[in-house]
Amino acid sequence: MFLFLVVALAVVVAAVTLAVVGGGESAPLPEAAPERLHDPLPADRPVSGADVEGLRFPLAPRGYRMADVDDALGRLAAELAERDARIADLESALAGARAAAAHVQHAPGRQGEEPEERR
Repeated sequence: MFLFLVVALAVVVAAVTLAVVGGGESAPLPEAAPERLHDPLPADRPVSGADVEGLRFPLAPRGYRMADVDDALGRLAAELAERDARIADLESALAGARAAAAHVQHAPGRQGEEPEERR
């Protein structure tokens, strides 16, 4: 009786294995359509740090390691935010320098005078 149960169990395991692996004549599964980004990066303006922070890639069976991509996106977002802050600082410094230069050129009593040469 014990031998019969072992043989029956082996037959059931083999049948289940063949069904799972696809040993039958059934057609293969159709290819899954790849997922696409729902909110891609904006094409009408420069990418900001907030755009990168909100960007999420779709999952795929043989996709990417989410932690690695999220780390890269986090670093990119931080660098973009740092770059944008530096550009804003430089633009405000340039505007201040231009305003100061315009003020010096239009100061009373200095019109028509040549600037002194550096010594």
